[in-house]
Amino acid sequence: MALISLQEVSLGFGGPLLLENINLQVEQGERIGLLGLNGVGKSTLLKMIHGDLEPDSGSLVRQQKLRSAYLPQEVPQDLSGMVYEIVASGLNDLAEQNEDAWQQQLQVDQVISRMQLDPQARFEILSAGMKRRVLLGRGLARNPDLLLLDEPTNHLDIDSINWLEDFLAHWVGTLLFVTHDRTFLQKMASRIVELDRGRLFDWNCNYATFLQRKEVMLNAETEQNLLFDKKLAQEEQWIRRGIEARRTRNEGRVRALKRLREIRRERREQPGKVRMQIQEERRSGNLVIEAEHIRYAYEGRDILRDFSTTIRRGDKVGIIGPNGSGKTTLLRLLMGELAPLAGEVNLGTNLEIAYFDQLRGQLDENRSVLDNVGEGRDTIVVNGKSRNIVGYLEDFLFSPDRVHAPISALSGGERNRLLLARLFAHPANLLVLDEPTNDLDIETLEILEDLLLAYSGTLLLVSHDRAFLNNLVTSTISLDGAGNAKETVGGYDDWLRQSQEETVRQAEEKVRKTPAAAKAAPQSNAARPQRLSYKEQRALDSLKQELADLPGRIEALEAEQHRLSAAMANPAFYQRDNAEITRDVGRLHELEVELAQVYQRWEDLESELGE
Repeated sequence: MALISLQEVSLGFGGPLLLENINLQVEQGERIGLLGLNGVGKSTLLKMIHGDLEPDSGSLVRQQKLRSAYLPQEVPQDLSGMVYEIVASGLNDLAEQNEDAWQQQLQVDQVISRMQLDPQARFEILSAGMKRRVLLGRGLARNPDLLLLDEPTNHLDIDSINWLEDFLAHWVGTLLFVTHDRTFLQKMASRIVELDRGRLFDWNCNYATFLQRKEVMLNAETEQNLLFDKKLAQEEQWIRRGIEARRTRNEGRVRALKRLREIRRERREQPGKVRMQIQEERRSGNLVIEAEHIRYAYEGRDILRDFSTTIRRGDKVGIIGPNGSGKTTLLRLLMGELAPLAGEVNLGTNLEIAYFDQLRGQLDENRSVLDNVGEGRDTIVVNGKSRNIVGYLEDFLFSPDRVHAPISALSGGERNRLLLARLFAHPANLLVLDEPTNDLDIETLEILEDLLLAYSGTLLLVSHDRAFLNNLVTSTISLDGAGNAKETVGGYDDWLRQSQEETVRQAEEKVRKTPAAAKAAPQSNAARPQRLSYKEQRALDSLKQELADLPGRIEALEAEQHRLSAAMANPAFYQRDNAEITRDVGRLHELEVELAQVYQRWEDLESELGE
């Protein structure tokens, strides 16, 4: 029996139904990515499956004693307390408590350990990424059969996303998730379900294959609609002749026309796409920003130390790093909003800067959508043409009724689109975007991506979206959170490859130093007042041999780790037998632990031998 079965389910909140006679079955062990534009009802569907909402009609059947856990899109603002208490609260609402108290405590302890959480930490002072990890832990404490995740990568840095991917790869339950992160989707989903205009489309394939099949389907739908509209127009022209239509033998044709009209009236058109334009001001000088040996610190902690860069017209620079490492601070330093404690930042000539704030602080909560963009004007000039504000906002999918809504009524995706509309209403030759992809659906994200690719100005971009970085940026500045920053050529994958090569180079450097150190050891031993006994000398020689063997062992383990990681990056990996997937995923986890142990052993041996 399926874990979840939806049959002819409908649900709406006024206006067109969000869910219209949909059918869905979720089987044990599946990993399903749920796609759709902002506002089509993805979160509503997850809440319904979790049991927080009931359908207006149709049936929703859950497997008996099914346990599900739901991670919402937004972190609850009123949640506080110790991490242990919050994780343990996941057990409170179980319908049946069959375990003893000590078993429940053991379950909570295991979850906290696996998720690398500090049980005594206060939830309210944690970063956004760690808060989401705690909420995931609360759900996992239930030992769920089904895990429902709504935008799990939102506000996470890349390290946290990589951790989440690795964690979920080892988790053996059923997964249904909503995400706009294309890399996460490609790695995690073996089945795609798309919610579109109230209907549910089931694609039993990975994300890459879905994109190909979806394009074919949309082209076919467009062609069918054109043929239908042509026939309807012909029949409407015929009925207007009047006399022929009143003849008895044509009554059937009249009834058919009425049916065509009903079908056309009921047809839900493909939703409009965002139509964005970037207004480019006069060209800036060739040199846009030059930073020389800059340093910045906050409350005694180095944010940036001795960093230099030169940014020229047309460069597209990505900035990555852990949450709290200083990415936004670096942007403000490069824009001249902050003064460095040491070094200097020089801005080029003719600069017109447009800044996208990830906290959306540029939006006035007390004003409407219209006022936030129009700022008292009825029209704006876009690339030399006068545009009505309402029409301009329609390009960003705000209906004429919606433009008068207060900011507080907007969803996260709508707020992001509004901030982009406000940003692009002003000419700029330097775009500074701080996490612009949060809450955007994949289609809007790809439109923004294409727009920025065609942009001839200069771009500074902070993002955790790996695909977005790979497709856009010409260089990447990485911050480590300890004040160090390094610039590499290319996008995220290029940075990752170069970082791994640097790690290998450093390991090889250690290996090259090992033989010389081993030879030096007997000389230091000779200085001892007493000779080593035969037994002691054998033990020393054994340690030296173990130290000499470690580089080869590390190389073999890393080669196996690389092979498994490459295999798991291939969508075909998740099409195999579940037992094989579980075995390889488990082996990858063992390799991580084993490598950590071997490196620790290397350090211990060097310390013990005085290397």
